[in-house]
Amino acid sequence: MSIRTERVARLIQRDIADLLNTEFAEQVQPMATVTGARVTKDLSIAYVYVSFLGETDEMRQAAFHHLKELTPQIRAALARRIRHQVRKIPEIKFFLDDTLEQARHMEALLARIREERERRDPDG
Repeated sequence: MSIRTERVARLIQRDIADLLNTEFAEQVQPMATVTGARVTKDLSIAYVYVSFLGETDEMRQAAFHHLKELTPQIRAALARRIRHQVRKIPEIKFFLDDTLEQARHMEALLARIREERERRDPDG
């Protein structure tokens, strides 16, 4: 990535995160965290990665679906914030970042392996 695309990606990540926690906080439940953003070389598309704090996968999926429905409103709010810093507001594409859930799953698997090893060999 060039310096320009990295700077625009950071700007978009920061401002969308702020929008989701202020203007769209009541509409996007449970709480959303913007974990990353990247933009195409021509700055026409922004790929925004979002994770949700939710008890179940169904809750996170429903929140993500609702977020995707709000994309035009979020893009308009973003445009109001960054219109003086970029010529054209990029199209926003949201992706669900399930890295935290995958990490929890791996931790649970590793804990189970440790328990089984301790049961089989309590001395070592």
